[in-house]
Parts: sequence; C-alpha cells; structure tokens
Amino acid sequence: MRSPFAFLSALLSPASGRTVSHDHDARLTHMALHDQETGLGNRLALERLAAGGEPVYVVLFGVDRFEVLRNAIGYDSMARLLTTLGQRLSSLTGRGAVARVGAGVLGLVLQAEDDDEALQLATRVCEAAQAPVILNGAPVDIALTAGIARPRVSNRNVSSPVDRASIAVDQARAAHRRAALFDAARYGDPAGNLSLISELMAALDNGEFSLNYQPKYDFRAERVTAVEALARWTHPRRGCVSPDVFVVMAEETGHIRPLTEWVIHQAIHDQAELRRAGHDLTVSVNVSGRLLSDESFADFALAAVKASGARLCFEITETAVVGNPEAALRILDRFAEAGISVSLDDYGSGLSSLTYLKQIRADELKIDKSFVLGLDDSARDALLVKSTIDLAHGLGMKVTAEGVETPTALALLRGMGCDMAQGYLIGRPVSLTALVERLGGPAHKAVSAA
Repeated sequence: MRSPFAFLSALLSPASGRTVSHDHDARLTHMALHDQETGLGNRLALERLAAGGEPVYVVLFGVDRFEVLRNAIGYDSMARLLTTLGQRLSSLTGRGAVARVGAGVLGLVLQAEDDDEALQLATRVCEAAQAPVILNGAPVDIALTAGIARPRVSNRNVSSPVDRASIAVDQARAAHRRAALFDAARYGDPAGNLSLISELMAALDNGEFSLNYQPKYDFRAERVTAVEALARWTHPRRGCVSPDVFVVMAEETGHIRPLTEWVIHQAIHDQAELRRAGHDLTVSVNVSGRLLSDESFADFALAAVKASGARLCFEITETAVVGNPEAALRILDRFAEAGISVSLDDYGSGLSSLTYLKQIRADELKIDKSFVLGLDDSARDALLVKSTIDLAHGLGMKVTAEGVETPTALALLRGMGCDMAQGYLIGRPVSLTALVERLGGPAHKAVSAA
C-alpha cells in the first residue's frame, strides 16, 4: 500500500520541486499580464507589445458612457461584454492580443504606413465593432471612441504610448470625433497650466485678453458682411496662450462665464467702432454649451444686446444641447425671440443628429472645415457639402462654409448655393484695427472678384 505521505514526499523531491516552482511562476506571470475579470491582457501586456521590435501604433477603444452602461447591466454582464468586445476587436484587426487597460477601455497595437492609414484603420474598426452585443438573450448597444499613439514618438509630458492613446480618446471625445491621434500641442503642459488657472481671471482685469476677427464673405452681396470674434490671451511671460488651452481650462474651472461675458462686452464695443468706420457687420461670438443651461447668463446676454442695440450671432455646437436639452432649447428660443441669431458651428464634425437639428431654432449652419478642405479633389466631400447646403436651406437656415483656402473651393461653394465663406482665402483672424484697414483695401476687392 502506498504511504499516505507518498504524494507529499513526491512534492518535496528535488525534481518535483522544479515542476511545482515552474507552474507557480507560470501562474504568477499569467496573472501579472492578464485582467482577472475578462481574461484579456492588461496594461503591462500592451506596454510590452508596444515596446517590441517593430514600430506599431497603440490604439485604445473607450466604451462611451461606460458607467451608465455598467450600472444598467451590472458588473458581471459588463465583464462579459468587454470579453466579447475584445474578441471582436481581435477578429477585426487580425491581432490576437487585446488588452484591458482601464475600466471601460480596451487596447491593441496596429501596424500602419502612416498617421492617415492608422486613423482610417482605427475609425473603421471602431465603427465595425459597435454592433450590439447579445447578453442574456438581449442586445446591448455600445458606442466606441478610439485614441491613437504614434510609434516611438516621445513626449516629455506623457512618456507612455498607452497614456498618450488614453489622452487621445479624451481628445477625440472633446472634438466629437470617432477617432483621433494624440495631439501634443493640444495637450500642452498640464503642470505649467495649473498656474494659468489662477491667472485667468486676473488676466481679464489686466487687459491681457483681446479679440481678433475673422471675416465671413457673403456670396450674394459679394463682400464681407460678418465677422467671428475670437479671444486671444497674451500672457506677460508666456506670450500667446493657445485658445485650445485657456478655453478648455475656463470650461473646466467654471471661468467660462466671465470670459464669455467679457467677449460679449468687447464685441459690442468693437461693433460700434466698426459702424463708426463705415462697416455695419454682424459679429459672431462663440457660446459654450456649459452656458446654455444657465438662465442668469441668458439674462445677462439679452440685457447687454438690448441696451446696446448690437447685432450679434451666438455660435454653438450642435452637441451643446445634449447635456440639458430642455433648458438649452428654452434659452435658444429666448435668444431667437430677442433677435439674436444662432449659428450651429462645426456641423458634420461629430455625431450630428437630425433630431436636434430639427428642434434648434438656428439661423445659420456652419459646415466643418474638414469637409471643405477636401472639396478640390474629393467628389465624396463635395456631395456631402452640397447635400448639407440643401438640407439647411430646406430648414430655413443660411450656410457658412469654414476652411475655405483655395479659389477652386470658393468657386465650387458658390455654384452649390452656399451663402457665406470663411477661411484663410477670405482672411485670417486679425485685430480690429487691421480688420478696418483690410475692409477698405484691395484684399477685399480681390475676394469679391473671385
């Protein structure tokens, strides 16, 4: 009879000790490189793939509204959804290794010839992977946003390609795009920006802010009939601070209201100066979506316009009404009734909704420059632009095309029935003084003849 201690003796023998140790090490290695909930690889596994011999793009896919979805279906079901999604991404890309790098974020590496190909691949995978996932016999809809980090591109503020791809997911969402490459300039220097937060309000009082104006050319009037006001911050030590930095900062810190109020006051003052110089132009002001549920801001804006008799247009993004549609639409109705024009900015750049387009009382629709820039050589972009112009006209809106940089694009837009053009061909943003000089100069006449 075999001793009851024979098994224990075998475990303690030298040869068996090596086997047990090897299995133990293998289990530890597996645990170190895999997510315990889904069985997918983890962040460390993805970082090892990214640091391999061949240059690869790191792509992260973030599940939109992750917490809302997880609360609706539960933690166990969410783990199964992510496992299924990981398998789907692996199948779509032909890459076996998909990692879970965050609560609602999966990642992988892709090979591509250049940034354009990487962006196209990520966008296609993102869209294909969004098919509903069947859980417990019921379909669960998902939406994804992709962020991409370039291969072997160092950044002093963000050294990890996984971190850069994660930031790119946030940048894509902020721009209402399906996918985006990490934009180092847009990300800036977060540590250095901390001090700017406390300086922003003082900068308004110290005269560090100013407005530049970009002209809008009217095809029918054959002249510039409107301008867009763009805030500029000239810091005493840092020089020009990018609007991409200070506008986002103002929104996140709650300073966007005083900044916008300053812009409105200055735009009203500058419009009066333009009139005295013989130029009666509509002035457009960008209004953050964060202000469209603020009734007291609406009271301020309406009072300022009424007291001055200014002719302003408030530019908003279509998605600005998503957060609180009832309040936003009510405020937009108040603006319309007071004679303040409303313009839908960057139309087509994100998840455009015909539902909101139907509900918003807008006077103007601005086609995003990403479509206009391709007019010279893309029949597809031309078709989309023409269709958008016809749609807007059918809803009673005028259309402004942004990003007009070539005479060919200008001519095509004129033939399509577009109402207004804005872009570097028409004029770059300039100071009020430079604008007055330009409006009376040969550059204005040259555009009119184009």
